[in-house]
Amino acid sequence: MKRMLSFFTSFILIISAVSCRSVAKNEKVLPGAWQIESYIHLLKGKSVAIVANQTSMVGNTHLVDTLLKSGVKISAIFAPEHGFRDLADAGELISDGKDPVTGLRILSLYGSHQKPTADDLKGIDVVVFDIQDVGVRFYTYISTLHYVLEACAENRVKCIVLDRPNPNGFYFDGNIADTNYRSFVGIDPVPVVHGMTPGEYAGMLNGEGWLKNRVVCDLEVVKCLNYDHGTFYELPVKPSPNLPNQNSVYLYPSICWFEGTSISLGRGTQYPFQVFGSPQLPDRGFSFTPESVPGAKNPPLSGQKCFGTDLSNALKEGIVPAPGINLEWLLSAYNDYPDKKAFFNSYFDVLASGPVLREQIQKGMTADEIKASWKEGLEKFGAIRAKYLLYK
Repeated sequence: MKRMLSFFTSFILIISAVSCRSVAKNEKVLPGAWQIESYIHLLKGKSVAIVANQTSMVGNTHLVDTLLKSGVKISAIFAPEHGFRDLADAGELISDGKDPVTGLRILSLYGSHQKPTADDLKGIDVVVFDIQDVGVRFYTYISTLHYVLEACAENRVKCIVLDRPNPNGFYFDGNIADTNYRSFVGIDPVPVVHGMTPGEYAGMLNGEGWLKNRVVCDLEVVKCLNYDHGTFYELPVKPSPNLPNQNSVYLYPSICWFEGTSISLGRGTQYPFQVFGSPQLPDRGFSFTPESVPGAKNPPLSGQKCFGTDLSNALKEGIVPAPGINLEWLLSAYNDYPDKKAFFNSYFDVLASGPVLREQIQKGMTADEIKASWKEGLEKFGAIRAKYLLYK
């Protein structure tokens, strides 16, 4: 009982923090990559590989360019989903190649090659990981982090995580991933929203023995300055093509479920991950029509008029940020959809890390009933998470 009370007290405190804190001024929060003097000595004279993308900025300069100017020998770049400097569509093939700016080789860690091989790491002394995450299990950057740490541990290569704030780091919520249904969008036994920075998450992977064969990576984390889990950090660079602003980042944990349904999430519109709808839903005065655009070349329901819900002003209206996943949008769309058998597709169980959530919805369970089924798992995860927090 005491443990349960402690969990709910913490949750109430988080709710209070949400109501009284505002989005942080980004100039006050300094990501780990900016603390060059804290880690440059670990790179000088070494052969370095960088795991990075378009978010890996030090001020107005990319981390790779910054380190090269500082005399660091970079031997390779590893690129996650969406690529290195340029943003590719979700799920689009990312090929190996060369960086047109520096000429460095780029090795893709998306698709069939998700984990660095021994050959990839041959001659590498240190791997530096610097990617802006959004703190959600579905988002594949933490899966890339998992495989990078695992490969480094297996090949005795040091890994340095240059930490960055988590824009959804002020809460944790959702079902715990069932590792019997492990996938690239659910690789570790964590909730949908884990409330941890990449550096904290890396420490948990090491400390809990979640890497393959319980290997432990030689890990060093360069912390952010002026950040804590009550900070609402506005991302200075969009982390992927269809999360263009803070509104979409806050909505993402609650509406990404629609990726596993027949509902459009607004890919191919001005408001991806900020609207949802379908030609099969009732017309209640709001509609949109997805079209092929950069970042969404072949969006679901392209060219079809979709009726649904407009959340493009959710941040302005105070709907987000909120310290919990909103299931009501998913449930209302399911209840309104005329052909229940056609609502879910096979990807839903992948996102949900098993069939349980889909079956709960099909049984007619309410949002409160579904969330009650998450409580025990969240309490256990909260105790694990607490051991690895680097920020109060």
